[in-house]
Amino acid sequence: MPSTSRAPRRGRRPGAPDTRTTILDAARSAFAEKGFAGTTIRAVASTAGVDAALVHHYFGTKDDLFLAAMELPFDPRHVIGPAMAGGPVGAGERLLRAFLSLWDDPEIAPVLVGIVRSALQPGGERLLTQGFVPVVLLPVGEALGIDRPDLRMPLVISQVAGLILTRYVIGLEPIASMPAETVVATYAPVIQHYLTGDVP
Repeated sequence: MPSTSRAPRRGRRPGAPDTRTTILDAARSAFAEKGFAGTTIRAVASTAGVDAALVHHYFGTKDDLFLAAMELPFDPRHVIGPAMAGGPVGAGERLLRAFLSLWDDPEIAPVLVGIVRSALQPGGERLLTQGFVPVVLLPVGEALGIDRPDLRMPLVISQVAGLILTRYVIGLEPIASMPAETVVATYAPVIQHYLTGDVP
């Protein structure tokens, strides 16, 4: 008589339609507490009570899981990558224009502001320093072929972060109401210098 026993099921937990949300909650906590480098897919899966294969099924790599945990309304790699495709010359302006196209969008901007405010909470800084910078920014600098991307890309984000806070979060005038072209003319040369100019 054939055995009716079955091997333990792997993958989605029965009766748990919110498994994806559970995984994301576990991932957010892990990234905030341990940073990107200290977080593993296996640990996130254990906290969520699922198999690690299911985390890969929903989110792919750890990089993809991190970006999903940030709840961005877009994949920044798909925005920054094409802007950098033209090489180092003019990259500062292209990057800034891509950035402004998102932050000046009235449908996307409120979501982005909420994410920034969350990142300013205790522990949130790790999402930037140990996640966003190594996952998104450093690969961009390496793809551009610039020297010392580990120095130059944090300099770039320091300028962009300052612009985000003053223009979109705090609303500091005249920066908050400055036309996009004026923002580009003002900030793009500084960003370009960080990318290709002389740095200490």
